[in-house]
Amino acid sequence: MSRHASESDAILLQAEGPVAVLTLNRPAARNAIDDDMRADLMAALDHVAKTDSIKALVITGAGKGFCAGGDVKSMQARLAVPPGEVALNGWRRQQRTHHAIAMLHALPKPTIAAVNGAATGLGCDVALCCDFIIAADTARFAMTYILRGLIPDGGGMYFLPRRVGLPRAKELIFSGRTVEPEEALRINMIDRVTTAATLLDDARAWAAELSHGAPAALALSKNILDQTFELSVEQIFALGSQAQAICYSSREHQESVAAFLDSVAQRRAAKEKGEVA
Repeated sequence: MSRHASESDAILLQAEGPVAVLTLNRPAARNAIDDDMRADLMAALDHVAKTDSIKALVITGAGKGFCAGGDVKSMQARLAVPPGEVALNGWRRQQRTHHAIAMLHALPKPTIAAVNGAATGLGCDVALCCDFIIAADTARFAMTYILRGLIPDGGGMYFLPRRVGLPRAKELIFSGRTVEPEEALRINMIDRVTTAATLLDDARAWAAELSHGAPAALALSKNILDQTFELSVEQIFALGSQAQAICYSSREHQESVAAFLDSVAQRRAAKEKGEVA
């Protein structure tokens, strides 16, 4: 098992075989994300994207919670600045948050959120921006922004409607209520439910299943699929044509075709010799 960790250890990254597990590691703060942790998260995601031996990523939380959202100290600091600087400082922080979420969402490898406990506010957004969500029976989900006088700012207004539909997303965002795993599964907010004891093992196994495909084909497919609802069929066909041209030149495709043709030739030769009925 290889380990890549930030200097602060707020983010832990461990790779075992083709699957890396990224752990949000501030359990005393229920893994709430502050400025330093966000920077460490982006560095870890960059490492995963650049490391060819890592084929899939699981993200989870240390301790009892998955992620409590934004850090309270950051909220206090935001309110403490002079009134004339609040908007600009907030905009800068938003830009950094959006960049981190975008990096996770666009990672050219399968991503699974293994939600072990409460995923609230920004923490819920982090889970939703992954390709898949598996939750322990101890997990809880809540878009709590409205309870703080805020709007979902971590991509939830984009990701949640695509999972549960627009009316349901409005209800969850407007109420800020807590969603238990059983309901989350029923409304397609998440994909699987398991026990807390087997959560990481189940997530790793699922990630391994998703990592067998050719990296180029997988990355290009994910990129196009993530744009499906915004583009016309003609645009999807155009993107697909470009992606397929790239796949034609990939080592994986060429080796696969060569192996297939060789197998066909061997069967044909064996049949001609009467070795195959």
